Amino acid sequence: MTESWQDPQTVEQLQREAAKLKKINAALMSRVERSMDQQLNAFSLFETAIALDHKVRDRTHQLREALHSIERANEGLYRAKRQAEAASSLKSSVLISVTHDLLQPLNAARLTLSALTEMMASQEAGQLIDQADRSLVMLEDLLRSLLEIAKLDAGALRPDVHPIALAPLFEQLRNEFEPIVARQDLSLRIRTSQLAVKSDAMMLRRILQNLLANAIRYTRSGGVVMGCRLRGDRICVQVSDTGPGIAQAQQEAIFREFQRGEASAGDQAGFGLGLSIVRRFATELGHKVRLSSQIGRGSTFSLELEPADLAEVPDEAHEIKPAAQHYGGLEGAKILLIENDPNGSEALAALLEGWGCDVAPTRSTADALSRLNELGGAPDAVIADLHLDHGESGLSAIADIRQHLKLDTPAMIITADYSEKAAKEASRHGLEVLKKPIKPAEMRALLSFLLS
Repeated sequence: MTESWQDPQTVEQLQREAAKLKKINAALMSRVERSMDQQLNAFSLFETAIALDHKVRDRTHQLREALHSIERANEGLYRAKRQAEAASSLKSSVLISVTHDLLQPLNAARLTLSALTEMMASQEAGQLIDQADRSLVMLEDLLRSLLEIAKLDAGALRPDVHPIALAPLFEQLRNEFEPIVARQDLSLRIRTSQLAVKSDAMMLRRILQNLLANAIRYTRSGGVVMGCRLRGDRICVQVSDTGPGIAQAQQEAIFREFQRGEASAGDQAGFGLGLSIVRRFATELGHKVRLSSQIGRGSTFSLELEPADLAEVPDEAHEIKPAAQHYGGLEGAKILLIENDPNGSEALAALLEGWGCDVAPTRSTADALSRLNELGGAPDAVIADLHLDHGESGLSAIADIRQHLKLDTPAMIITADYSEKAAKEASRHGLEVLKKPIKPAEMRALLSFLLS
């Protein structure tokens, strides 16, 4: 046995088997180690997954809380926005309503002054009346400016853009401002033009009115020039004055509300709303307003507009020009007046009677129909306020009177309502409209035209 173990071949075989067993053992140990590593890795991954799950839950909870906070904040902002919009709408509505109501007594005051002017013969009385009338004109201008701003803020003023001929507009502005510059010993040159532009007629007229009024107000000597010319693909309307000029630092501020300068000696300072309305209207219409000014040499305001074809300008209704009308034919005219404001009715009746008219004042359709018998026949003309008491309309009152008489009696509407809707309603009924405060010369010219 000992010899067999010591046999080299046997020893070599045992060594081979021992090496083989070592390899097998090493392989087994390696497999066991790998298995252990995998288990440890799996456990580690499991722990990591659990930790990540907790983090995801925490972050999700935080995100939900943040979203809830944002929702609550948005709800608060939405409520605040609604409240602000409601407050703004209420402010604009109240301002429009108050301005409309204030125009009623203003109209009565101006009509009373006009009637008083025709009664008073002394020069001193005339000067006092002129002073009172200028104050009322300033008040009227303020109310109209506030009304326009309120309508813009409320979104109630929508531009109606169409081709407009500049020549008739310039002529109207010349007739309006020549008496004013004459009183202040200034010159006014308005260079006529055969060009046409795309704009809203009312807004464009108001822009140019304000630019001219502003130039005249701040000019002490010299004068004002208005004209237009082509500048590239735009028509540029310019209003230049020889006033004191505007410092560079103030050239933007003057377009804000209630910013005003020092007026000329013959005029009073404005309310600082004219140029604000110029900027607001121009922005609404897409027109550009530019200012060039030098201290001591004057200022030039430029309004850039889109050109239009003069052939596309619609035929405008014939405009009554008081200066071109014959004022006779009112003596003995029977006028049926429908006006719910007692002061306004009394003042207008006094003015009409001063012209020799026979006036029957009434306050409603029913009242007017009952007074027809007292006139001893059909009236020569009907003058009705647009908005009467209890929601009644002067338009329906005129229609009922015409139906009752079976006559197309001449009639006109008077109103303190400056809205586009009111103007269109009257136009649909074929009626002329006079805006309050009524200008007596305009009233007399239109009434004379209707009676003719």
